[in-house]
Order: sequence, then structure tokens, then C-alpha cells
Amino acid sequence: MTDTQYPVYADKEDDGEAENEKNSPPDPLIARMLKTRTILLSGEVKKELSERTIRQLLLLDDENKDPIRIFIDSPGGDADAGFAIFDMIRFVRAPVWTIGMGLVASAAAIIQLAAPRERRVGLPNSHYLIHQPLSGIRGVATDIEIHARELDKLREKINRLIAGETGTSIEQVAKDTDRDFWMNAEEAARYGLISKTIQRYEELV
Repeated sequence: MTDTQYPVYADKEDDGEAENEKNSPPDPLIARMLKTRTILLSGEVKKELSERTIRQLLLLDDENKDPIRIFIDSPGGDADAGFAIFDMIRFVRAPVWTIGMGLVASAAAIIQLAAPRERRVGLPNSHYLIHQPLSGIRGVATDIEIHARELDKLREKINRLIAGETGTSIEQVAKDTDRDFWMNAEEAARYGLISKTIQRYEELV
């Protein structure tokens, strides 16, 4: 599988790597960013990134109800981890902005859609990718058949979500996501993934 796919199941985590991250001291830069109510969602969408983002969202929401800004630069990753972040963005009471920058692909594009359309924006050179979930599962025929059914359900779920949040017909979304569908920031705004492009911080209003 590539980074830009929507795997149905997360890959098995490296226990040593997870343990090292758990025991490492808090990042002072992240602490400073949280004081500005800013979250950087960067890198592959997987369990560790999801847990870290969710913790930050809950902490900021508990602190006060001022807006939270999430800057997204990710090639995508695990669909379940992405939907966990998606659900938490909608769960917290503080208003959340999602700001696309760099590459916003696959599961990351789904996270981008978690904010209301008026609070979804992109930086001028941001790049977006939507497509159907793919998987390289191997195994006995019965397991492959079960996995294929789950993949079909996930594809339908993603297409319905994109259609509902962008205002694009489900038929058009299904056609677009049948293969890799790339958009620059202006095209993403026309499609409805974001509301507009911004160049300055002051435009986050």
C-alpha cells in the first residue's frame, strides 16, 4: 500500500517506537503552539498522530471555547485513525478551523472536511487528493471476500461524506474517486473541499 491510500485496517504498530514516543519528554514547541490554540497535523495519519491530535483537541476545548486552528499537511494513511480525528473535531465545543497546506491527501482530505465549509481553507500552494480506498490484503479466499465487502462499505461511506460536505453529486464523486483525483487550492475551492484560499493569518475570520 502507498501512503495515499485509505487502508481499512491500521498496520501493526512498532511496539518499541510507540513506547519511545510515550516515554519521551513533552515537545516544548508543541506546548508553545497550543498556547496559540494551534495544532499541526503533519505526516502519515496513523494511531500515534490520531491520539496526539485528539489529546490536543480535548485539552484546548477544556481550556476555553476560543477557535482552534488545525494546519494539515499529510499524505494520508489509516482510515480509522483519520475518522477518529474527524469525529473529535466535530465532538469538541470550540469552533475548529482546518487549514490545508502542502499535501492534503486521502485520509487527510477527510479530516479537512470535518470543519464546516466556511471554516475550511487552504494556503495558496496546497495540493489535494481524493480517491477510493485501496488495500493489498493477502490471504485465503474467505478473508479476501470479507475484506472486499468492508472496502466497498468504506468507499461508499467516503463518497457520501465528500458529496454531503462539498455539495457535489454522489454520482460525480464516485466517478472522481474511482482513480486518483488531484486538485490545486483553487480547484479544491471550486469543488467544495475548502471554501477559499488564504495568504495571511488575518484572513482566518
